[in-house]
Amino acid sequence: MQTETQGATPTQAPVGAPGIINVTTSAAAKIQELLAEEGKNDSGLRVFVQGGGCSGFQYGLMIEEGVGVGDQLFESNGVKLYIDPVSLSYVKGAEVDFVDTITGGGFTIKNPNATSTCGCGSSFNV
Repeated sequence: MQTETQGATPTQAPVGAPGIINVTTSAAAKIQELLAEEGKNDSGLRVFVQGGGCSGFQYGLMIEEGVGVGDQLFESNGVKLYIDPVSLSYVKGAEVDFVDTITGGGFTIKNPNATSTCGCGSSFNV
């Protein structure tokens, strides 16, 4: 699912099926707060998986202003999510959450595809 123009990076992609990846209301609020702080209200969150970490793969999250070639665009709780095809196969059905505790806060990913995780919570294996 991509929109291509003569060698240029696409500026839009069709919105993927709901429920493929979800963002909790607390994570959506934090993401929207971060986007507003950076003046990027029309941007979204790139969710990706890369090799590394204690268990073989690790998650990555970053603010993204638009889709790349081959990306899928999803929306959950008002947040745009950009995911490349390879990462999508690892995070399908996952949930992005934001946890705020007395010792600090941060984003977590609850992934039903992970067969094991390490103690840090950002590295997994399938």
